[in-house]
Amino acid sequence: MGLPDEPVDLLLVEDNQYDAELALRAFRRNATAHRVQWVRDGEEALDFMFCAGKFVQRPAGQRPRLILLDLKLPRVDGLEVLRKLKGDLRTREVPVVMLTSSAEERDLAECYRLGVNSYIVKPVDFTQFVDLVANIDSYWMRINRLPAPHLP
Repeated sequence: MGLPDEPVDLLLVEDNQYDAELALRAFRRNATAHRVQWVRDGEEALDFMFCAGKFVQRPAGQRPRLILLDLKLPRVDGLEVLRKLKGDLRTREVPVVMLTSSAEERDLAECYRLGVNSYIVKPVDFTQFVDLVANIDSYWMRINRLPAPHLP
């Protein structure tokens, strides 16, 4: 995990420690050398992205290449985080992948209405989870290209 002022490739927003550790282990297992910042709730995610709270010293021009966002989060839920990220010019273009246990059609529809880039239901099997993370890494971190950040 990165320090508040280090560049980050991937922001992992996950309140479940077991799921977060699985994701981090899966990235390591795939020999991925990305700099990952793990935050445990929606408020902390917004602070990270908008350089507030304990992340106030983080350079505003450094944005992650990808956000893996859980839907059900304490303090500020994933839908509100997504709404704020996609509603702000500074963060709108950062890809957000909803990685959640919810297979509810209404959650899926609302996420896409708010601008999510991908919606993935977490597999419960570790091997399937590792494979999923490898696929996420392959596409979003290695193949997908992003435009330069917009600074205010």
